Amino acid sequence: MTSTAAVPPPRATYRRLSVEERRAQLLLAALGLFAHRAPDEVSLDEVAVAAGVSRPLVYRYFPGGRQQLYEAALGSAADELTLCFTEPPVGPPTERVARVLDRYLRFVDEHDTGFSALLRGGSVVETSRTTTIVDGVRRAAADEILRHLGRMGGEQPAGPRLRMMVRSWIAAVEAASLIWLDDGKRPAASELRGWLVDHLIALLAATAATDPETAAVVNDLLALETSDGPAGQLAERVIPIVAEAAHLLPAAAASD
Repeated sequence: MTSTAAVPPPRATYRRLSVEERRAQLLLAALGLFAHRAPDEVSLDEVAVAAGVSRPLVYRYFPGGRQQLYEAALGSAADELTLCFTEPPVGPPTERVARVLDRYLRFVDEHDTGFSALLRGGSVVETSRTTTIVDGVRRAAADEILRHLGRMGGEQPAGPRLRMMVRSWIAAVEAASLIWLDDGKRPAASELRGWLVDHLIALLAATAATDPETAAVVNDLLALETSDGPAGQLAERVIPIVAEAAHLLPAAAASD
């Protein structure tokens, strides 16, 4: 007679993680907690539970405690955020920037509270080290945008006015992201992205009016744009407004 008893499933084979794999596991667990809570509100016990390990094991890899773990997690997140700005130099520049912003805003949305605490500097674990990490992301982001503008490295490095303009835009992107996160009725990410692309185009145009280098950059960029792309659409909307303003200026001067 053949037995019909159920055969127990084979036991899962335990695999010891390497040092690099274990460290990556702990950082992933920490990032999951830091993403939605201020860093000073996350305990090592919670990190241990999230990673499925003991608290002493967390200390073995991060003997400096929460501060060291936070800096390591922040460095990992900074690498991921920097990658958001990396885009192949293919297609119209404004469309490349739009793709960059799509990735950036997705990262912001997925790391809401942690992103806010980080940029606002409100965390008690903020140090010169964490500040350096964040500033490194800003510099890397600016370098990538300048690369899309054709002014990064090589024989045509960016001049001070153009670099200042790009860093100003990066700061505006950060500020807009924080406001977006706080807005209870915030617009769709695609709407914010479109506005930020328009903002960059407007800054380039305004800077080009008084800076020959930026004017040359704008001329080169326009040759790569399409009439139905972000630059063409913005020009179509803005030109009538500017023309109307120019028409009103003489009347305003005469009334004075």
